[in-house]
Amino acid sequence: MNERGATERDQPWLMRTYSGHSTATASNELYRTNLAKGQTGLSIAFDLPTQTGYDPDSPMAKGEVGKVGVPVTHLGHMRMLLDGIPPGQMNTSMTINATAAWLLALYVANAEEQGVAPADLRGTTQNDIVKEYLSRGTYIFPPEPSRRLIVDMVAWCAHHAPKWNPINVCSYHLQEAGATPVQEIAYALATAIGVLDAVQQSGQVEPDRFPAVFGSISFFVNAGIRFVDEICKLRAMTDLWDRIGTERYGITDPSLRRFRYGVQVNSLGLTENQPENNVQRIILEMLAVTLSKRARARSIQLPAWNEALGLPRPWDQQWSLRMQQVLAFETDLLEHDDIFDGSVVMEARTTELAGAAWAELEDVLSLGGAFEAIEEIKGRLVRSLSERTRRIESGAQIVVGVNAFTEHTASPLEGDEAILRVDPQVEAAMVADVQSWRQQRDAGEVEAALRTLAAAAATDANLMPPTIACAKAGVTTGEWAQTLREVFGEYRAPTGVGAAVGHRDGDMRDLFTRISSMPGGPPRFLVAKPGLDGHSNGAEQIAVAARDAGMEVVYSGIRLTPEQIAASARDEDVDVVGLSILSGSHLELVPQVIALLRAEGVDVPVVVGGIIPEEDRPRLLGAGVAAVYTPKDFELSRIMNDIADIVEKRRMGRSTQGVRA
Repeated sequence: MNERGATERDQPWLMRTYSGHSTATASNELYRTNLAKGQTGLSIAFDLPTQTGYDPDSPMAKGEVGKVGVPVTHLGHMRMLLDGIPPGQMNTSMTINATAAWLLALYVANAEEQGVAPADLRGTTQNDIVKEYLSRGTYIFPPEPSRRLIVDMVAWCAHHAPKWNPINVCSYHLQEAGATPVQEIAYALATAIGVLDAVQQSGQVEPDRFPAVFGSISFFVNAGIRFVDEICKLRAMTDLWDRIGTERYGITDPSLRRFRYGVQVNSLGLTENQPENNVQRIILEMLAVTLSKRARARSIQLPAWNEALGLPRPWDQQWSLRMQQVLAFETDLLEHDDIFDGSVVMEARTTELAGAAWAELEDVLSLGGAFEAIEEIKGRLVRSLSERTRRIESGAQIVVGVNAFTEHTASPLEGDEAILRVDPQVEAAMVADVQSWRQQRDAGEVEAALRTLAAAAATDANLMPPTIACAKAGVTTGEWAQTLREVFGEYRAPTGVGAAVGHRDGDMRDLFTRISSMPGGPPRFLVAKPGLDGHSNGAEQIAVAARDAGMEVVYSGIRLTPEQIAASARDEDVDVVGLSILSGSHLELVPQVIALLRAEGVDVPVVVGGIIPEEDRPRLLGAGVAAVYTPKDFELSRIMNDIADIVEKRRMGRSTQGVRA
């Protein structure tokens, strides 16, 4: 027992695992199992069609249903998902952004069916659309109507669900996209300011309620492997958020100015090479968000050791949960005040980060704010990630097992069963499910609810009441989103590739010389992302590297249909097509793209990159793929050399055929 006494231990943070897959029924079983193991909150992962507003039978959803999360298409699915989990007693986090209003409406409707009022609900909708434009890619609508949806949710929750956090400003994916600690702090705070200013301007929240609105804003951050920097980053964010509350919004209650955040530690740094090393990475990153009491996370979800390989199994998630429990219940961490108060190193680095981040924040605000400066911020992030990639490739930044200490013994953890695979029949079952749901509901009630939603969207009325009415009427995710698409339009975010500074040092300079003198001229390289996967960081770095190597690059961003890719390859007269897929849908989408290319008369090599299990490589090569790259292939100059070899070989083959003819 220490001098505070064992009875004075602080309460641990909420412990979550980010999970969901296949179907609502399968995910419900997983949730109840995890809760029985000691998990204290839910963190729901939705599949890409749900996140981007498509029903399972939409052509856009092909190959993506149930892959990276659970499909929730209608109220019946929400009932199944939370069966046996009392909504009035659970704290639920939902990673959902473009369709956040819709998923909250389904959550509210399900709770009300069980006699639980919105005022009694606790949880969080992520609902940060800016970072979707910048890094994650599950956006639908343009910035202005997207911000309007967020504001409407904030205002509705202020009046009807005050315990619910309507937005979780998410700097997590900014770090995944290359943000430095300074950028991560500044861009997240700029997003929060953009939302709060818009809430004030909307007039939907009375001045005496606004302090509570400020207090309801939460954050979702990332913690990387440089855990001293990460601790200081979070202490700096804590100080700056308090400053913003005081100086910009006049919040006098210190408890409402508290920086409240949840965290998932860094997935960018998890490696496919020697994946067992990810265990110690996850633990060290967890320490960054727990050691400093003044800046301790309110909730934590840890990735599994094998997330760089594919979808974790329940056992893998259990391991990550146990890491949290050992720290919280076996160590003495929660028996002490902040162990870094008075540290010269910590205080100096915190002050340094806070000053630089405040300057970066003021720069973004001078550009109009986060919503207005999306293109500029995206360019800065692509540049930052390019610099990180070059440091790893040159060896200046060591990643154990990847570019140093690569000798290893085979891990007993790996093998064909090292990841969870979603049954391919899930998609067909979900298509049948949504079609059956449509036949059984009251079509007239659905049509009336959608008309009311469209009419409200055309005015400045709050969209939450008609959205909740849609949920209760049996409207589907795709129908809700399509109704708003017709009013708001759709959006394509900037790629940021054009803003990346070119680098032609060493191997890349030699490669540029080689490609510039290739017979037939530099290759035209189409980089494309089929399906709904919006994680574009890898594709953007490939596009930047190909441009630096002297290739002519065609890259128009995320979420392209196979038909669009084939047409672009035809119209642009490309020499090679590169497909990037991280959602696990490569076996469905890649053969489809190749078939459409051939149907268009485009007989060019296709290379594929993404999170692709090793056992899937032969199937892709057998389907006509020329080369497969995974996260372990970090040397961009080598990849570019490979592509140049592939193009050169094809050109020589065609030349030989011409001579024979």
